[in-house]
Amino acid sequence: MAAKPELILDIAGVLTANFSPVFWQQLSSNHNVPYETLITFKKDIREKLWTGKIKETEFWIRLGEQFPSIDIKDAQLMMRTCIKPLPAIKKVPFWSQFANIHLLSNHRAEWIGPIINPIRNYVTSIAISSQTGCCKPQAEIYVTVNSSLKNKENVLFIDDQEKNFKEARQLGWYTLLADKESNWIKKVMPILKEKI
Repeated sequence: MAAKPELILDIAGVLTANFSPVFWQQLSSNHNVPYETLITFKKDIREKLWTGKIKETEFWIRLGEQFPSIDIKDAQLMMRTCIKPLPAIKKVPFWSQFANIHLLSNHRAEWIGPIINPIRNYVTSIAISSQTGCCKPQAEIYVTVNSSLKNKENVLFIDDQEKNFKEARQLGWYTLLADKESNWIKKVMPILKEKI
């Protein structure tokens, strides 16, 4: 029997909802802070936050210091409610029968842990930027995932951002763009069956 193909899934925008921009919009309206100012803060802190150069607690401390009107406990609750599971997460146990599943995400492990915990037993490897120290589209994070693949000839990578495909394609991965309506889910099994 041929080796299983490898299925690499992004998390935010694929398995869970993207918390941005909804989180920042709600933060702006609930706490009377200009949205543009929050986005500038987000851009300034993004790489340090995603790559784990700062702790999650430091993110909240900096947010509170820069925007004293924001109730941090309210903001934390808002964050948790924005990160919701998407339909594809229920497909992971089924897909795992046909492919080795890997997760590759720019995220904080603390924020997505509760949502991905139920599917961990179906996942071969997890690369989250806050733990790896690098983030998409940097080549290093793709190389990290590639090193854990058993069948490097048959790899399907699904992400919701086209900009994250360049490095993946250079490694020979087949790519599929996840649309907001989750229509991409119907394409997974035909692709996997073709590769088996």
